[in-house]
Amino acid sequence: MMKMPNLGLGTFRLTGHPLRDSLLQGLELGYRHIDTAQIYANEAEVGQLMSESGVPRQDIYLTTKVWTSEFGPGKVIPSLEVSLEKLGTDYLDLTLIHWPSPKDEVPMAVYLEQLAEAKAQGLTREIGVSNFTVAQLKETIDILGPGAIAHQQVEIHPLLQNRKVVEFCKAQGIAVTAYMPLAYGKVLTEPLLMEIGKRHGVSAAQVSLAWLLAQNMAVIPSSTKRENLAANLAALDITLSSEEMAAIATLERGERCANPDFAPDWD
Repeated sequence: MMKMPNLGLGTFRLTGHPLRDSLLQGLELGYRHIDTAQIYANEAEVGQLMSESGVPRQDIYLTTKVWTSEFGPGKVIPSLEVSLEKLGTDYLDLTLIHWPSPKDEVPMAVYLEQLAEAKAQGLTREIGVSNFTVAQLKETIDILGPGAIAHQQVEIHPLLQNRKVVEFCKAQGIAVTAYMPLAYGKVLTEPLLMEIGKRHGVSAAQVSLAWLLAQNMAVIPSSTKRENLAANLAALDITLSSEEMAAIATLERGERCANPDFAPDWD
């Protein structure tokens, strides 16, 4: 089973030419991790571009996320079968619950048990969640048992560090993927990150990614420009000092970018 590459291609809000630029250039540069979701309405395009790229399916780590409308009894697996058809593959490497059911309209056990069944049927190799609080993660463990949930995907960047969630995941052996790792570009002008970047001859964005990677998180930044895609990939080669890591940790400001009205009560 393929291990998730630490640096991936996020596809949120990308369709058409921007998605084509991102995926084809990214795969050409060496990316092998693609993150999509049912609600992004781009799974069919992602599947077509993966096919066009010529990179063998088994060399790509592919994630999709099940939307909240598909949580009811008997709905998760049929929705995943549609996703697989769109993506042009017979398996996913990782399937996530995109958000907890708003106001617990659908009990967590209903959709999590279907997700576990999807794994048992071979539709997905690993399962996980996204945007879950510590209390909700505890509930998933109560429902499915320790070790069943492999990943949690959540917003993390220097300005929103989600420490309680990260620490809980680490203690439970749940891998963490940081989405919006550049805070919609806010980190690019952060003076401390710029200063550290200058020291290393890199950008503030690369420093932010390197900081997350150094904490054993996967990151899925999004870009359509070849130079930015290459720069993000180069963050894998940046080594920050313990002093620099600690300094970046002081930037926590609770600046959350993803906070829809159906979001849970955050930690």
